[in-house]
Amino acid sequence: MQGVDPAWLPDEAYRPIGTRRTLIRGSGPLVETVHGEVTQACVRFGGSVSFDGPAGPYDLVLELTGDGSSEAFTFERGDGCTTVTASDGPGLLYGLFHVVRLGKAAFRGSYEREEHRPELALRMLDHWDNVAVHPVMGQVERGYAGGSLFWQDGRTRGDLERVRAYGRLLAACGINAVAVNNVNVHGTEARLLTDRIGEVADIAGALRPYGIRAHLSVTFAAPVVLGGLETADPLDAGVREWWAEATARVYEAIPDFGGYVVKADSEGQPGPFAYGRSHADGANALAAALAPHGGIVHWRAFIYNHRQDWRDRRTDRARAAYDHFVPLDGEFASNAVLQVKHGPMDFQVREPVSPLIGAMPRTRLTVELQATQEYTGQQRHVCWLGPMWSGALRFRPEEGSPVGELARGGLVAVSNVGDDPFWTGHPLAQANLYTFGRLAWQPDADPDAVLDEWIRLTFPDAPQRLITGLHAVLHGSWATYEKYTAPLGVGFMVQPGHHYGPSVDGYEYSPWGTYHFADRDGIGVDRSVASGTGYAGQYAKPWAEVYESSETCPDELLLFFHHVPYGHVLKSGKTVIQHIYDTHFEGVAEVEEAREVWASLTDLVDPARHARVAERYEEQLRSAREWRDQINSYFLRKSGVPDAHGRRIY
Repeated sequence: MQGVDPAWLPDEAYRPIGTRRTLIRGSGPLVETVHGEVTQACVRFGGSVSFDGPAGPYDLVLELTGDGSSEAFTFERGDGCTTVTASDGPGLLYGLFHVVRLGKAAFRGSYEREEHRPELALRMLDHWDNVAVHPVMGQVERGYAGGSLFWQDGRTRGDLERVRAYGRLLAACGINAVAVNNVNVHGTEARLLTDRIGEVADIAGALRPYGIRAHLSVTFAAPVVLGGLETADPLDAGVREWWAEATARVYEAIPDFGGYVVKADSEGQPGPFAYGRSHADGANALAAALAPHGGIVHWRAFIYNHRQDWRDRRTDRARAAYDHFVPLDGEFASNAVLQVKHGPMDFQVREPVSPLIGAMPRTRLTVELQATQEYTGQQRHVCWLGPMWSGALRFRPEEGSPVGELARGGLVAVSNVGDDPFWTGHPLAQANLYTFGRLAWQPDADPDAVLDEWIRLTFPDAPQRLITGLHAVLHGSWATYEKYTAPLGVGFMVQPGHHYGPSVDGYEYSPWGTYHFADRDGIGVDRSVASGTGYAGQYAKPWAEVYESSETCPDELLLFFHHVPYGHVLKSGKTVIQHIYDTHFEGVAEVEEAREVWASLTDLVDPARHARVAERYEEQLRSAREWRDQINSYFLRKSGVPDAHGRRIY
């Protein structure tokens, strides 16, 4: 592991444990992992560890109390001893990492008995990794941190030690599942389900010591592509038998296999529509094959018409998931989980929460986020997404439960990790991965507190100047990114294909359904019921009423829901056009300020890490200026309205 950034588990984070006397009680594979973690710390820092040893005195006791499957643990401190108990191995492992997060504070004063348990049972990362390098998307689709951790030269990496280290990082923030390949399943990747399942088993073995179950993305057409059948009709008895037999062989190779991830009838991927069947029919066929083994199928709800006529103002990509799936509520098997993007479009810097999440009470839903920064700077820009995710998870689609509770099937994020020495390409993008794990454990957690936790754990014993500086450059970075890119919820305006950098009309006349409809008089998409696509009506009250009118719609989503004149006055008191000008100038100024803050920390950060971030800030500033100039120039020329402050717009 030499030359690899340790992320949020540097050796120094273990010093408070490694200098003390620890007793570990219990048995099982994950207890052995806990023992190994503590032993390494004690060897490094001079402490001692006893395994099922005699009673006290000890500074730390980690005890497995019985057989269970809750992943919960208790934490308390009294009479000079810190105690963690759990009924299962994962709980004890998470309890150890809780002590690591607390650091010295875990061994000071006293704590009343606390119980910690994950709010969501499944906390998962989807890797869009390709086994074979794809001619367009490369080794990792929408990957901005180098190649795959799992695959190299068309096969599993020979040395999986870094995969084990990855599992350790994920367990430390509460993640317990990983899908190891791309949801767009190409020819080579399809074979992982059958004759190449042994390679998946190798990866699963590297992740298992940290309580992480492997999942596999599969093609719906597998019975045809791999089994030689003439059909993949999910109601065909032969097809169902093929899935049952193939799945049984998967579990022979990987007894704790988690299940399948499926992208079907979406962006060219095969699905049940070809046979006149519903998505519930398709999902249930795979669910039936998985059920005897305790597995689940994650059926993605990312279904829409990607052959749209841009002149058609009634067809609306945002409506698609709701229109497809709400009529199927209650028809999915109990182990079929509908995986829904948190917004209705495609991980834009600002979207409303998908109305689908609150509209299917009889279906298990997983909410999907995107840690990889496809539309938020591609890990060349600092853009900490904690506030955006937290806002989505706290949103209440109607009176009652927030999204974080409605996600009964768990929380999933598209991974932002690759084989880059800094794991995420941009070292500060590690904060997104860590924040996802902690919010998946506790969706209503304060994201700022999680950010500070990541800072303390990544830079143990950091001086206050470093803590303050890191918080400053990350805390408002999402808002800054939004300011210099797409305004008021309109979204996209990116270069087609790779999605990096501005192109106001890049997708405007394309079939992908991602339009802003800017003309000489105004901008935005009319999604009202009264005169537009009707999308606003997919929400329950009161949100349907709030979004229906441009007078009540929140400013930050105005152009997502309404086409308005450039002179429309926002609740801030500014016109739409002046808001566009002002925020784009402000965004660049904020990047300049953040770059200077980072430069001031050079004496407090490892030189290689500091240099990588400094280099990325130069690119972020260049790109932010490009966004500012292209967006402002476009709308000056389109509207004919000058900047009220007389600043230079080309």
